[in-house]
Amino acid sequence: MWLCLAALVGLYYLVRWYRERQVVSQLLDKFVFITGCDSGFGSLLARQLDRRGLRVLAACLTEEGAEQLRRQTSDRVETVTLDVTKTESIAAAAQWVQERVGDRGLWGLVNNAGISMPVAPNEWLTKQDFVDVLNVNLLGTIEVTLSLLPAVRKARGRVVNVSSVMGRLSLFGGGYCISKYGVEAFSDSLRRELSYFGVKVAIIEPGYFKTRVTSSERFIQSFRGLWDRVSSEVKELYGEKFLAAYMQSSKSMEQKYTEDLSLVTDCMEHALTACHPRTRYSPGWDAKLFYIPMSYMPTFLVDAMVYWGTPRPAQAL
Repeated sequence: MWLCLAALVGLYYLVRWYRERQVVSQLLDKFVFITGCDSGFGSLLARQLDRRGLRVLAACLTEEGAEQLRRQTSDRVETVTLDVTKTESIAAAAQWVQERVGDRGLWGLVNNAGISMPVAPNEWLTKQDFVDVLNVNLLGTIEVTLSLLPAVRKARGRVVNVSSVMGRLSLFGGGYCISKYGVEAFSDSLRRELSYFGVKVAIIEPGYFKTRVTSSERFIQSFRGLWDRVSSEVKELYGEKFLAAYMQSSKSMEQKYTEDLSLVTDCMEHALTACHPRTRYSPGWDAKLFYIPMSYMPTFLVDAMVYWGTPRPAQAL
């Protein structure tokens, strides 16, 4: 019995390996639009797809980021400035994309633009702090996708949404985890709806990677600013030691971040170029071996692990 079970499991992985190695034909004729290409995953993916021979339409928040990317890539890469929080900017970028892809449609849309700050206990934050993150990570993703869906549907292409392991497991306060849970929900419903038209939707759920978004220096600066504006009552509840411990934990955590960003961009590339892409990709060993399994654990066990690894407020019971 166990031998038969092992054989079935082995056959399953063999078939999956074979299916995932099949590549889409005529990649050189296909256009891919990527948001958030100033740095990090977006910039690396644009360069990676350029080397692969695809036509890359790269959206950057700043002209400086766009200029830097153009210097690093061939003339197959075209850039546009895009602020995913502004409807008029998204509409202009969508029109720009349509002018370039024409009747061929848009093969790939990668919603990569994102921010993480502010991260803090929820009580320290205002509604606007949550809105600022949601506008980029969730509502920006939704509006960009809706604007470009006709072009993607025409090509029977791909939508790749960048979520996070924090879209499965909320370990800290602020809008980041909320936004990534939202990206997961949006992507799941979109995947089913677009399957009728031959469009595939994939979710990328990275673990902790060292990018500008996860910089401990930026986190500490943001955290200190939030502490300075909270009420004296909240400061008394949490205490200066909590503040110091929280900032120190950020420095310690950064040392454990994975620096090889290609682990993420390889997943993005596979989602765009494979005949049979996965529904979800979880790049990073911390995602595969810790955070994803942790998301399936009983709540009391997850809580115990989180309490053990995070500072306690001064007046905690």
